[in-house]
Order: sequence, then structure tokens, then C-alpha cells
Amino acid sequence: MTSRAESATAGTGGFEHHGVFFDSARDLREAVLPVLRTALDASEHVVVAVSERLRDDIRCTLDAAESATVRFADRTALYDAPGRTVAALHRLARAEPRRVTVVGEPVLPPHDPMELREWHRLDSALMTALSDVRMRLLCLHDSRTTPADVLESARSTHPVLLTCGGSRANPDYRSTPLVPDAAHALPPPAGETRRLDIHSDLPSLREEVRDLAAETGLPGPRIGDLVVAVNELSANVLEHGAGKGTVTMWHAAGRMICEVFDECGDLTDPLSGYHPADPLSPRGYGLWITRQVCDFMEISGGSRGSLVRMYFRL
Repeated sequence: MTSRAESATAGTGGFEHHGVFFDSARDLREAVLPVLRTALDASEHVVVAVSERLRDDIRCTLDAAESATVRFADRTALYDAPGRTVAALHRLARAEPRRVTVVGEPVLPPHDPMELREWHRLDSALMTALSDVRMRLLCLHDSRTTPADVLESARSTHPVLLTCGGSRANPDYRSTPLVPDAAHALPPPAGETRRLDIHSDLPSLREEVRDLAAETGLPGPRIGDLVVAVNELSANVLEHGAGKGTVTMWHAAGRMICEVFDECGDLTDPLSGYHPADPLSPRGYGLWITRQVCDFMEISGGSRGSLVRMYFRL
């Protein structure tokens, strides 16, 4: 299996990724409000997608005209799942002829290592995934509510830090995530599993996957998502990989988990699927689509084959 998702074609550029680390409402406002006002003065499209508490901290210092101009969006909708987040940012930027400034509050669940790792990976991918859009993204991190180790990892994914004194280059920035790469083996399935062999009759395979998903208790609306994902990955196995592999499903921790195994181990980038394909190409969307229809996705590749593991919330 090889990645069909190509990096975004270089355009005019203009994407900026700022980390805002603060421990008081005053520090938050002093860091963020000058940027918001500069953006509003330049007639940029400004979106704020943060928790209710931080939204109130920001809104209370804006005047009526400024507050009416800023779009206050649903944080849970923007940070629903990593793949859908990057796709939403793309749509937001491309829908606007103006430059876009987004103030967001990423979801960093400290008690779920898999989810935390994948949100950090998303942050690591943004500089290349959004390289061709005109957007300034300010990621807010509240040290009053976020554990120190989570903040440390988050800090390493932002090339620029925004503080009360303005912006500066982040000396701790790493262009690759401080998490295991794709060669890191994923833990084996736990509990009862159901398995299918990948074969060339994709319409038939889709029906088999649909039936198996229904048997496992996956909610109806999510079955279609699962079928789309498995179809994309299986087509990748058949066209670009070993031509044979397996689909395995099981339940764990309130999720339906499905993995697609390719006996070829060419897929080794844990950030595959975060970069949209060339919009002029009719191909290359498989992993990009898969990232969006599942909630979380992990990739493990090596000499024994490539494994894509997808998580669907129940």
C-alpha cells in the first residue's frame, strides 16, 4: 500500500501556525486581541472556535462592532476529529477571497493516549497540509486546565509562539511529531475479531463489509462511513500494494475498530492522509477521504506489511 495523497501544491502560501500558551484571562487577551484587531482592520475573515469560558474572555473586551464582525463558531464542530478538522480548515480558507484568521482551542484529551497522539500529529501536519492557504491559525492552550506534559508536546508542534509581547520563533518547534512513527507496531486486537480477505471484486467486498459492520453493532449512519473507508484502502492495496490483504474489525473502549492490512509495507508515513491531493488530479484522494470518514486513524508500516487502523465512535 502506498500513499495516494500528495502534498498540497505550493501556491501563494501564507499559512501561519501560532501557539498561544497562557495561564490567565489577562494574558490570553493581551496576546490575542492585538492580532484580532489587526485582522479586523485589514478586513480579514475572523473566526473564533473556543470553549465557552475562553469565548467570554475574548468577547468581553471587543466593542460591539468588533464582536458583530467576528464569527464565533462551534468548537466541538471544528475539533470533531483530526481528519475532519484539517478538511474544515481547508474549506474555510477556500470559501473566502479574504485572508482568514482562526482562533481555535484544540482538543487534547490527556487520559486517552491514542487520541492525544493523533491530535498532536495533526498539529505537526498543518504547516504542510495548509501550506497553500491564506490563513493565520492561533491555537490556544490553557495551562490552568492542561497537564504540563501535554503542553510540552503541544508547544513542539507550533513554529511561532504568540505572547503578550508579540510573536517570536519557537526554539522548541519540531517539524516531525514527538510520537512514534509508522514503524512503531500497534498493539494487537483485544477481544473477539471478525476478518475478511481483500479481493478484486470491490462491490462484493463492500457488501461483505457492510454486513459485518452491522453484525458488530456499528450505528447505521456510520456503516456507510466504514464502507467508504475500507473501499478506499482496499483499492489502494489492489492497485498500489501487494494485491492481497485483510480487513479486521472489533470493539474496544466504546469504539468500533477496523484495520486494513496490506502485505506490502510501503505505507510508512504516520501523517499520510492529512495532505489533500492535487485538485487537478482525478486520483490521490484515498487516504484523504479515509481520514475524514473515520474518527481517528493510525498507520504502522514495515517489512512485514502496512497496517491502517481506523476508529469509529459508537
